[in-house]
Amino acid sequence: MASTTVYTASPSQLCSRKSAIFSSSHAVFVKPTRTQMMGKGKGVKIACQATSIADDRVPDMEKRKLLNLLLLGALSLPSAGMLVPYATFFAPPGSGGAGSGTIAKDALGNDIVASEWLKTHGPGDRTLSQGLRGDPTYLVVEKDRTLATYGINAVCTHLGCVVPFNTAENKFICPCHGSQYNDQGRVVRGPAPLSLALAHADVDPDDGKVVFVPWVETDFRTGETPWWA
Repeated sequence: MASTTVYTASPSQLCSRKSAIFSSSHAVFVKPTRTQMMGKGKGVKIACQATSIADDRVPDMEKRKLLNLLLLGALSLPSAGMLVPYATFFAPPGSGGAGSGTIAKDALGNDIVASEWLKTHGPGDRTLSQGLRGDPTYLVVEKDRTLATYGINAVCTHLGCVVPFNTAENKFICPCHGSQYNDQGRVVRGPAPLSLALAHADVDPDDGKVVFVPWVETDFRTGETPWWA
């Protein structure tokens, strides 16, 4: 029969022997010995003894919980930072007042002052400015050379193209798919399903600047609740 000799040894001793079998969970050294067996063949029998892990090597659960909390905190902070812009974008707009609006800006990024604007833009003029959320928005000059109290969002309600104003036909005509809107932005021809959005165009009494304010009242062109509010 085969016999086995078992020695206990330190980890450093175990690693230094080439003919040994080492288990990382305990310090047991097994050295096989070969003896003559009855019959035609010879064999080797190896026996291993397993022991439990020492108490001082058991992971500390409190430390693991602390590490998990630290990891969760590290992931939560950047995630929350990315969600803030989306929450701001989808937040319901204010209901009025110049204080909650956005100052209109011209093509150069300068604040638009109503009196200065009317000096260079005549009756019937519709010129793009930067409006709410940065959307291109038309300022409208009435026939009496006053600024209209509304601005017209230039984003087509079909697929989002910017719709230019055709002075010759006195209407907005989309260059992408041919949608048409009258001079106030009401849809008169598809494929666009809805009229152009509106915004209040107020004039700040203190500095005379044009301020766009979200339009949440009834759409005066259709008599319906505004689809964009």
